[in-house]
Amino acid sequence: MAGSDSVEKLEDVIVRSAEQISGNIRAAREAISTVIFGQQRVVENALVTILSGGHALLIGVPGLAKTKLVETLGITLGLDAKRVQFTPDLMPSDILGAEVLDESAAGKRSFRFIAGPVFAQLLMADEVNRASPRTQSALLQAMQEQHITVAGARHDLPKPFHVLATQNPLEQEGTYPLPEAQLDRFLMEIDVEYPDRDAERRILFDTTGAEQTAPKAAMTTDTLITAQRLVRRLPVGDSVVEAILSLVRSARPGDEGGETGKLIAWGPGPRASQSLMLAVRARALLDGRLAPSIDDVLDLAEPILKHRMALTFAARAEGETIVNVISKIKARIG
Repeated sequence: MAGSDSVEKLEDVIVRSAEQISGNIRAAREAISTVIFGQQRVVENALVTILSGGHALLIGVPGLAKTKLVETLGITLGLDAKRVQFTPDLMPSDILGAEVLDESAAGKRSFRFIAGPVFAQLLMADEVNRASPRTQSALLQAMQEQHITVAGARHDLPKPFHVLATQNPLEQEGTYPLPEAQLDRFLMEIDVEYPDRDAERRILFDTTGAEQTAPKAAMTTDTLITAQRLVRRLPVGDSVVEAILSLVRSARPGDEGGETGKLIAWGPGPRASQSLMLAVRARALLDGRLAPSIDDVLDLAEPILKHRMALTFAARAEGETIVNVISKIKARIG
């Protein structure tokens, strides 16, 4: 009986923590909505990514407030945010930092490490596909390992550490497409669409007047870290776990995918399942729920899967798209 009492106490602690943290997260979402208009889904997915402890790739044409969103997230969540504009001549040291040779008054020489902008809690990698593969791979290690190595010395990154990278889908000239290994490091790909008419009207009035609405802090870094720990403790029902497994495994070539499996050249690995498992919990917490549902799995399927799979040449020739294939897989589960 003592064992069951301790389990009940642990559940009570999780419930109380979830209720308190959920209120903080809702306050953060409301604070963001006073600055970013008409991008509710984008804001929600960005918050889910951060609560899950992951990184996101924001794809949208210029002028849709991607940079403003990252700045607002930094202020609202109490994170130290920095921005790097990626260009073809950007070197790894421009992101990571470098060692410089110092000479003391006594004439003694020694190397000193000067930290680059990657030493931030929220890093915006603007137009990440414009940098060379060498620079992209430097960021890749930071995203995956949470530390960097310069001149053989390890330097740990701050906690938490999140990368929100942006990509312009229009111009492909002079860009270096992100390799599949790096795409897989992003928990989700978030499409930033044009705002609707009412949202654009609000943007007109708010951004062209004498004063603009400034974002306000709604959380601290410690509260965010507590929320990220809580996400990993939220219970997930067997039906939700099975839905995640069915969804991810059906998005791969082979028998489990059935007819849709024949359209897929390569699909998501286990990291996609891990990402979904964390993201559905984070989404539940964002909505003030104590456990995720199958609806959460279906809603998050597209942003988590679409950058982790590719269609065969024959499927593309027939006009199939990744979004259509994911819809077919979702229909089988939902």
